[in-house]
Amino acid sequence: MPVRTLATPVDLDTLLAAKGTTRVSVVIPARDEEATVADVVAGVRRAWVEEVPLVDELVVIDSDSTDRTAEVARAAGATVHAAADIAPALGPARGKGEALWKSLHVTTGDVLVFLDADLIEWGPHFVSGLLGPLLTEPSVMLVKAVYDRPLLDEQGHEAESGGRVTELVARPLLALHHPELTGLVQPLAGEWAVRRAAIERFSVPVGYGVEIAALVDTAAAHGADAIAQVDLGRRTHRHHRHDTLGPMAVQVVAAVEARRGGRGEPRDAAVLTQYDRTAAGFTPRPRDVDLRERPPAAAVDGYRTRVPA
Repeated sequence: MPVRTLATPVDLDTLLAAKGTTRVSVVIPARDEEATVADVVAGVRRAWVEEVPLVDELVVIDSDSTDRTAEVARAAGATVHAAADIAPALGPARGKGEALWKSLHVTTGDVLVFLDADLIEWGPHFVSGLLGPLLTEPSVMLVKAVYDRPLLDEQGHEAESGGRVTELVARPLLALHHPELTGLVQPLAGEWAVRRAAIERFSVPVGYGVEIAALVDTAAAHGADAIAQVDLGRRTHRHHRHDTLGPMAVQVVAAVEARRGGRGEPRDAAVLTQYDRTAAGFTPRPRDVDLRERPPAAAVDGYRTRVPA
């Protein structure tokens, strides 16, 4: 069966009635996002902690920020954890997937909602919208956001539509290898929600392969119809330089390849070579891309003592 699309979020009364004793954790991974993370935290806290009791814990995972991200997020009302301080015996890694995987070890929610920290135009309805299918439909395991996603340039003006890695990498990969998932409008959307019972059993890429890996793993374990998507309207965030997209693309490709049977041993790293024009001509600029994956959290020693069953 195909991915399910809900045109509008579930109404609030139905959502609250369906929540019951289900614990909800909102997790915001952040690295050097002091300009925007406080607004995201404050918006979620005001709407879903103080005004309506929908969210039980609001957590920021700080990934080695060099600015005041942790300080401003804490002041806005989040519980802040440094990614490097969570399960340090497992060794260091850096990346978005690492932050999301680490969040499993410091949260208690039955359902986790992930929001990016660099959101500029968005709304607290992102949280309730993503939670709707998970709280009202027991067979749904993962929910992705759908939205119009223009990008803003450095002056704050609307630039090209977002989703370059989606259009040039993720969508072609799904067409070739996972046609059951081609109904996803934004497979790499940073706003998504998932049941702990599902994600704690998946290996998790430490980098930007985390979103597509979660989709492929959910479909493999529970079927494509266990994935839903909800139209949340419009979302804007900061524009990524084109040369930063290459490492992201490598990690997305690697995550899909690692989940294809018979493809050999997964790789821990790759070197992506990009080129700069200099006085001497085109100068190679190699970049190490981390392709490691964390094991399923449920298989990590001590996980069940940190997170109630």
